[in-house]
Amino acid sequence: MPISKIKFGHLEVICGPMFSGKTEELIRRIVKAEYTKKKTIVFKPEIDTRYSNNHIQSHNGKKIKCVNIKSMQDCFKYVDKTDIFAFDEAQFFNKDIIEICKKLLLEDKRIIIAGLDRDSNGKPFGQMPNILAHADYITKLNAVCVKCGDIATFSYRTSNKKEQILLGEKEEYEARCIVCFYKK
Repeated sequence: MPISKIKFGHLEVICGPMFSGKTEELIRRIVKAEYTKKKTIVFKPEIDTRYSNNHIQSHNGKKIKCVNIKSMQDCFKYVDKTDIFAFDEAQFFNKDIIEICKKLLLEDKRIIIAGLDRDSNGKPFGQMPNILAHADYITKLNAVCVKCGDIATFSYRTSNKKEQILLGEKEEYEARCIVCFYKK
């Protein structure tokens, strides 16, 4: 087959701090794709139980149905009947997400991934650095710093809890600019 006839999917990544609109952007892209009659599916990790088990939801209340998965291998159940695979809160998935994405791309699937690129210590979070390295398109969003109103690129934890993974919203986190993040 001539190389011009070979088709492969592409990987889009939406990243940024908390409260930057990552999930809202993911939902927007899925809704837009559904207008074109593409078959879509959205996944979220089993650990994310903040709103419901069968929806992803943005902080402003927009939501869309999803499949809550424990194992990345569960995605392959949908390969034959799905054009677009979306993953929310990707920082919580294990390293299998990279190989799964590669296999889906070779099946000519469009993949949209949303997740935090840094944790509340400002360090790369989970598999997001590896996902970003494989991305064909990257959208880096920012929020508004709650302290000074500048561009916020950090998720600041307001509690004293030390574990890296701590599910929460405004009661646990704030969006902060670099200056306000490091002033603490």
